[in-house]
Amino acid sequence: MHMLDVRDFKAQDLRGLSPGALAALAEQMLAHIAEQSKHIGEQRKRIDSQAQAIKWRDVKIEHITFQLARFKAWKFGAKTEAMNAEQRALFEETCAADQASLEAQLAALQPAAVGSTAPDKQPEPSKRQPKREACPAHLPRVDQRVEPEDTNCPTPECGQPMVRVGEDVSERLDIIPAQFFVQRQIRGKWACKCCQLMVQEPAAPQVFAGALPTPGLQAHTMVSRFIDHIPYYRQEQINARSGVHTPRSTLAGWGGQTGAQLLPLYAAHRLFVLGSRVVHADETPIGLLDPGGGKTKKAYMWAYARGRLRG
Repeated sequence: MHMLDVRDFKAQDLRGLSPGALAALAEQMLAHIAEQSKHIGEQRKRIDSQAQAIKWRDVKIEHITFQLARFKAWKFGAKTEAMNAEQRALFEETCAADQASLEAQLAALQPAAVGSTAPDKQPEPSKRQPKREACPAHLPRVDQRVEPEDTNCPTPECGQPMVRVGEDVSERLDIIPAQFFVQRQIRGKWACKCCQLMVQEPAAPQVFAGALPTPGLQAHTMVSRFIDHIPYYRQEQINARSGVHTPRSTLAGWGGQTGAQLLPLYAAHRLFVLGSRVVHADETPIGLLDPGGGKTKKAYMWAYARGRLRG
């Protein structure tokens, strides 16, 4: 017997049912009521859980907004202006990173909070949207093609091949991290059986005969040390993450060898700078470690620049 909709029943319909039919109908109705009660209970639990989640998000958003306000007050407040440049530099990078982290967390929470509001209430657009800087034009472009797997019309009644009418292009900045590789130089041997003669090209000249690193690796090590100011012990740790063991003593040895090879270039550069009638000089005091003394001593770094007048 199929359960009837009680809304379609009238008093005269119920009078015409037999006692057995009434009992079966009542049993089905009780089962239906129990199922509805269970469904209502599950919905109530989901509503309570969603209410707790919305409440947690609102509190989180309020906390992050308060922290952002504190960062902005510190950044543009009078206390910051009272600091000198060196003191501000100690905090600006950390505060900028913290501020970006808070803004990212806030952006992740905002869609969920907006979705919990009334349907007729639209989120207010941000008043200040920073414009992202375009990617440098000189960088190579690596295209990633994203096309539908099936280019036929998805309408069942049609199914005809579709025509490509355009595309959307978005650019994001990416990087290939430094990667070690082994450069192999393979020199073929050619022999003449008649003349008992073998021909082979000589090995390509190297900056350091028999040295493990190539000139490219040595240049990278020197730029990291003297331009980017990365000490050898840190370079040792960076290289170790790639599974390459380069002790700091080895890196220092590469630096000394590279410096020796660059002496002719240094001499030519020195002659060019000091050959001018006008030479600009700058004296910078620095702290120099005093081996065995347990402290630093005052030293000086001199920088020279050639003037515009020619000698």
